[in-house]
Amino acid sequence: MGLTSLEKIVALQKNTSNIRNICILAHVDHGKTTLADCLIASSGIFSSRLAGKLRYMDSREDEQIRGITMKSSAISLHFTSDGSDYLINLIDSPGHVDFSSEVSTAVRLCDGAVVVVDAVEGVCPQTQAVLRQAWLENIHPVLIINKIDRLIVELKLTPQEIYTHLQKILEQVNAVTGSLFTSKVLEERAEKDTDSQASSDSTSGEQVYDWSAGLEETDDSHLYFSPDQGNVVFASAIDGWGFSVQQFAQLYSKKMGIKAEVLLKTLWGDFYLNAKAKKIMKGAQSKGKKPLFVQLVLENIWSLYEAVVIKRDKDKVEKMVHSLGLTIAARDFRHTDPKVLLSAICSQWLPVSHAVLTMVCTKLPSPLDISAERVEKLMCVGTRRFDSLPDQTQDLKRAFMECKSDDSAPVIVFVSKMFAVDSKTLPQNKQRPLTQEEITQRRELARQRHAEKLVASQGPGNPEQAVTGNTSEAAASTGENRKGKPAIFTSNRNTLCCADPLSKQMETMTLKASTPEKEDKEHFVAFARVYSGVVRRGQRMFVLGPKYDPAVVLNKLPVGCSAADDLPSIPHMACCTLEDLYLLMGRELEQLQEVPSGNVLGIGGLEEFVLKSATLSTSPACPPFTPLNFEATPIVRVAIEPKHPSDMPKLVRGMKLLNQADPCAEVLIQETGEHVLVTAGEVHLQRCLDDLRERFAKIEISASEPIIPFRETIIRPPKMDMVNEDMGKQHKVAVIHQVKEEQSKYCEGFQVDSDGLVILTTSNKLATLGIRAMPLPEEVTWLLEDSSDLIRTMEQFNLNVKEGREALEINQKTLEAIQDLKQKLETHLQGRKWRGAVNHIWTFGPRRYGPNILLNRVEGYQRPSVWQCLDKHTSEVGVYRDFDNSIVSGFQLATLSGPVCEEPLMGVCFIVEKWDMKTPQHLAQTHHQDSVEEETTGDLQEQAEAEASNNYERPPQGAHAQVSPHSNSTAAHYKRKNDMAIADCYGPFSGQLIAAMKDACRHAFQAKPQRLLAAMYTCEIMATAEVLGRVYGVLSRREGRVLQEEMKEGTGMFIIKAVLPVAESFGFADEIRKRTSGLASPQLVFSHWEVISSDPFWVPTTEEEYLHFGEKADSENQTRKYMNAVRKRKGLYVEEKIVEHAEKQRTLGKNK
Repeated sequence: MGLTSLEKIVALQKNTSNIRNICILAHVDHGKTTLADCLIASSGIFSSRLAGKLRYMDSREDEQIRGITMKSSAISLHFTSDGSDYLINLIDSPGHVDFSSEVSTAVRLCDGAVVVVDAVEGVCPQTQAVLRQAWLENIHPVLIINKIDRLIVELKLTPQEIYTHLQKILEQVNAVTGSLFTSKVLEERAEKDTDSQASSDSTSGEQVYDWSAGLEETDDSHLYFSPDQGNVVFASAIDGWGFSVQQFAQLYSKKMGIKAEVLLKTLWGDFYLNAKAKKIMKGAQSKGKKPLFVQLVLENIWSLYEAVVIKRDKDKVEKMVHSLGLTIAARDFRHTDPKVLLSAICSQWLPVSHAVLTMVCTKLPSPLDISAERVEKLMCVGTRRFDSLPDQTQDLKRAFMECKSDDSAPVIVFVSKMFAVDSKTLPQNKQRPLTQEEITQRRELARQRHAEKLVASQGPGNPEQAVTGNTSEAAASTGENRKGKPAIFTSNRNTLCCADPLSKQMETMTLKASTPEKEDKEHFVAFARVYSGVVRRGQRMFVLGPKYDPAVVLNKLPVGCSAADDLPSIPHMACCTLEDLYLLMGRELEQLQEVPSGNVLGIGGLEEFVLKSATLSTSPACPPFTPLNFEATPIVRVAIEPKHPSDMPKLVRGMKLLNQADPCAEVLIQETGEHVLVTAGEVHLQRCLDDLRERFAKIEISASEPIIPFRETIIRPPKMDMVNEDMGKQHKVAVIHQVKEEQSKYCEGFQVDSDGLVILTTSNKLATLGIRAMPLPEEVTWLLEDSSDLIRTMEQFNLNVKEGREALEINQKTLEAIQDLKQKLETHLQGRKWRGAVNHIWTFGPRRYGPNILLNRVEGYQRPSVWQCLDKHTSEVGVYRDFDNSIVSGFQLATLSGPVCEEPLMGVCFIVEKWDMKTPQHLAQTHHQDSVEEETTGDLQEQAEAEASNNYERPPQGAHAQVSPHSNSTAAHYKRKNDMAIADCYGPFSGQLIAAMKDACRHAFQAKPQRLLAAMYTCEIMATAEVLGRVYGVLSRREGRVLQEEMKEGTGMFIIKAVLPVAESFGFADEIRKRTSGLASPQLVFSHWEVISSDPFWVPTTEEEYLHFGEKADSENQTRKYMNAVRKRKGLYVEEKIVEHAEKQRTLGKNK
């Protein structure tokens, strides 16, 4: 097919039913970009010979060098199938786990996905991840089994073995899809049963739950991949061939005289051809016959490879080419590389582009076929239900489903990411071909310039002669016969007229030369899709942030308002103008005036309004779309600073641009003032640093060593010591002595008992706190970690009730989730120590939603429950209600930075067992007695402050006498003193209480065995048997732990599953590749937090430990190494000797 013009693509954009928005998803190195090259080459954008070598969609230099895709990029292709013209908006996505956020941005804009699987490696971790992402976004996938040539050339399998291998790969992919489907059905079934139990008043007897009931009723046949359904293509993209079963069914139906429908059902499966009866029979495997797929399909391809690549039999190749009716160029026959001839044959016989695009057009839905379930999922942010949205918002569902492109339809656009482009690549800045008039004009300018040069070369000696000569030339050229002054005047006038535009042109050129910085500025283009209406250039639209709530805003805005009206400022909503619309063509952009619904496009001019993603609409009733699902968690942090301090403003601006351009990168400024970049992995970090240096900041920068995140926790006292001996009385006595030594270091007013209860008094002796720390069960820690959004909702509700504001509305689904969280906590917190703990939870921390708990065990203090959103009523406010915030604030500070190395705490419960303090009334009486009797029984400094504040607040004497008598002034004075004492909850005493609470929590934490929690990666490595030992060596050196090792059937590849600390992961992938000569490649994904078993403060105490570790115990303690590294980075005190066993050194100079 020839190159499609822009006008043709614009015309195709208006036919919504023939638009296909698809993305290519796969594991890294499974052949996505090569497949995309084949599809693009079929549209005539470049030669098919370059497919697989050009990597057209990888426009970045580092993508070409590394050979992996790092960003999602789109292109529009024209394809004709069965006489119908289709527009295919193709998005190529990365396969590397570090860039899985780019996959999320691509999947959101598509209606279908092409999942590519390597025929040798099969289903890999990222294959499962992309199938899960496609499932979560409700988009329909089709399957391509790629690199089948490797089975023939590398593994040297027979056609029968290839068939068995392909069957196993299909089973693996369908198993992943089946597990996703099963989990969804069971979840829906459980919800229905919960509702039915809630509606029924009483249930009697034991109920047996049938888990398979929902699965049997639901039809799932359309979800699975099967060649006879037409949703599977077998291909080798690098060799340019691919086919579906339909192609061979139609081919053989003509030759064999069997109906194409019959062949379609029997070509894949346990069927064989009975040559005598000329019938297709079942039971090929049991009867030892070749299946039809082997006999009619695989053997032909296998024999082609054998003739062309393996044996290089020219005669056989010529016979094959002749029998297939192909025309192969003589230079391809003569080429020394057999792959060139193979590609030439296959690209004509079974072009992969035709097979894939035909499958896309027939099996994947158009924008008109969007499901109601997907629309409701997009429109419901968080835990909101669709039926709880306003009526005007629910009416927009029809606009989504109809996908109309008329003016009456509301315009709805979703921006999935912002990407940076160089200003030179924008269509308006590109050099365009000159028209005939512009060429003529430039020719005239050149002639005039030449004439001026001739005038200048004549010299100033005889200007009249020079001018006359010029004039005569001009007169001769125009055919006029004039003489004398009129001719001179005419000539001068002409010279002035043409000199004026020349000077103007020179001025504009100098202006352009003087402002090169503006030309090199990075421009941001929004990667978006139109879901309804027509987007036009210059149109005004609402930009809706993720927290925008149409239910609140619609009451404040006039009915029928638009973005062009003068509206009041609304939180999380802004108005913008769409400056430019672009057609995305891989590396190129083409300018458009309007884009109808159902199309993918680029939008310019939104950098001031959209940070990463946003929803645009002409209707304020439109809700913001559900946030994108990111598989990878940003975990790798580095601190960045410019090499020259004067470049700091450029760095700040560059990091702001990087934050906008990368959907997964995060930019933070820490309390220490460091600029921190958070990325998903090593490769992602390297790309971000390169972008900062070369594109966004354009300065020299220095990055710190990766900042490793840790968490601090406590554990139960261990029963075994470091040499696996039972802890005896000697060790317990040593621990008690150690605790007493530590107590002696602390200030006065601090006590620790043997059970770990810490009693601390504030510096003004007015309050005493008793705090105990306990480790939370592991299940509770992970439950709190996963339920952070629910806890945040509860805390927001409680805060609104406490401050007397309107209570936060929580929908039924969220309330059910909170109730479920409470029940799970009650289930896990069992035993005498945890009795009634769930109802006595004071708050969570850090930041009020973390995985730590503060329990209220203070006698006589009944405060409102954190679960009051479930109870719908508030209990009586206690006496110490005013100082409640101080206790909470101290707890939040303590959990935010622990005592080990100032890292956040995790899995710790602090119990407030004692809280004694003087009441506000007693404080007021004390202040009143001090002012009336003027006795010095109290603290002198407090009395002086009270008197000073009394004098400051007293009104002028004259005015006071006019208002009230002396007795009233005394009463007012007492009232003022009382108010001052009560208001002290926000004064110095509150600060002392916060500090005391924080210190008490830290000391209670230190009274228990302390441990560090390390962030862990799950690591999946594919390796051959020869290099397995080297892989294990690298893992053991880096504190890794192997969980599972299994061999892939039919191959010599092993899959090793291991866990690896994030702290040890830097340089791991490079080391694995070097040690194994590139035969093993790891995939690292953040998994969980894990307790490091060794104690960072451990010293030998028992005789066995002294014998085993020595008196100094100077063998490397891994936990202490991590702790000291973090403390050094934060500038904290590190207890280590700089020089040990120093000896006097003699220099060589003294021996001379």
